[in-house]
Amino acid sequence: MIQKQKAVVLSSGGLDSTTVMAIAANEGYELFSLSFHYGQRHAFELNAAKKVAIAFNAVKHLVIKIDLAAIGGSALTDTIEVPKNREKKQMDSGIPITYVPARNTIFLSYALAWAEVLGAFDIFIGVNAIDYSGYPDCRPEYIQAYETMANLATRAGVEGKKPLRIQTPLLNLKKSQIIQKGIELGVRYEMTHSCYDPSEHGLACGECDSCILRKEGFLEAGIQDPTHYISR
Repeated sequence: MIQKQKAVVLSSGGLDSTTVMAIAANEGYELFSLSFHYGQRHAFELNAAKKVAIAFNAVKHLVIKIDLAAIGGSALTDTIEVPKNREKKQMDSGIPITYVPARNTIFLSYALAWAEVLGAFDIFIGVNAIDYSGYPDCRPEYIQAYETMANLATRAGVEGKKPLRIQTPLLNLKKSQIIQKGIELGVRYEMTHSCYDPSEHGLACGECDSCILRKEGFLEAGIQDPTHYISR
């Protein structure tokens, strides 16, 4: 029996990371799901990530607690209002206050450490350089630089056993294409959570950048959006 290759999949419980989980599963990887309780505004996304890990039969779903709220500087980790009802041109200009300083670098570093322990050579992350909110750590040049660093900084990389890869299958896809890909792979998007500022009961606000991109993606894909939004 051929042993499956292991992969660490960064999972926020959102639309993109869940689609990435489906892609990794479809490619035959043994899945190890990694999420973070990092001082974000709510824990609904962690509940979603747990459901996603179960749905895709992940070997383990590891949740690591770190305190980025102590650093602050983001509407997701600080007492800063989440921007609402921004137009696409506003999202495309400048880095928004929802950017969490160095978040992907920190998350990827934990993923890299776990991959070393597991003997995994693939880390999957759902970054996207098209339908996104201008985050600098979602760009292809960032991913390429991190992968280079990862192979310089690890035992496997130094010993030359096998190069470690940062897999970004959604990097050049529009949100609608991501959704269509997920549907093809059987993703149930009703179990995912994308909203930056949900109600106390977990209903999506429908007005933050993430909700707007999600709604527009489903609309363009011609697929019914299963998200429960706050009634306005």
